[in-house]
Amino acid sequence: MHTLVHNLCMADTSVRIDTSTRDRLKALAAARGQSLAAYLDDLSKQEEHQAQLARATAAFNRVLDEPGIFEAFDEAFGGVPESSADSHSATRRAA
Repeated sequence: MHTLVHNLCMADTSVRIDTSTRDRLKALAAARGQSLAAYLDDLSKQEEHQAQLARATAAFNRVLDEPGIFEAFDEAFGGVPESSADSHSATRRAA
């Protein structure tokens, strides 16, 4: 039903690609049991999601690079729980 509603509400358009690319995309779609249009829709959503994850990861890494962030975390949240600290120390000794 969703596909039917989706198809009724969406206008079609054409994209020019070479036939070998079209054939590869059609084969990938068929392997998933999808039409080419459905496959490309899913693929574009996956790529959009990956871009969002990359931006979030970069932002997180920037925060980790800020001076004093670990001390601020410990102050705000009481530090690492004792069992985690013991496990972390043991892991570091084994390395």
